[in-house]
Amino acid sequence: MALDPGLVGRSYPPSAVYEVGREKIAEFARALGDDDPVYRDPDAARAAGHPDVVAPPTFAVVLSLGAGDVVLDDPDVGIDYSRVVHGEQRFVHHRPIRAGDRLVATASIEAVRSVAGNDMLTTRVDLATEDGEPVCRTSAMLVARGA
Repeated sequence: MALDPGLVGRSYPPSAVYEVGREKIAEFARALGDDDPVYRDPDAARAAGHPDVVAPPTFAVVLSLGAGDVVLDDPDVGIDYSRVVHGEQRFVHHRPIRAGDRLVATASIEAVRSVAGNDMLTTRVDLATEDGEPVCRTSAMLVARGA
């Protein structure tokens, strides 16, 4: 069943606050194999001009994946997740994510289209501080393979 183009623009309530911790940043950097000290050492981060350790740019996926689940759980979307492959991921950073940030994630549907019997769903997740300062925008395109 083709996705409804009328879903484009649908927005969902913000997530609960996620407090970014130094250890979570360090774990993520280790998983990437990135040993840049700004991800682990507050002194190195301050020497680089940051108030605390910063997260690797793709750390935003930690929040955006969970926040994007609200779209997949929406019965109006009706996507068969067992047929989904990840097509594309983009990040636009307004500033680095830092230890101590208290972030909320707001998901929305950015695009819907069908190509060669496959449904393509692009979601956007805006990450902001709980005070509303924009931090990062992520976009993910999922492809639901046709029968």
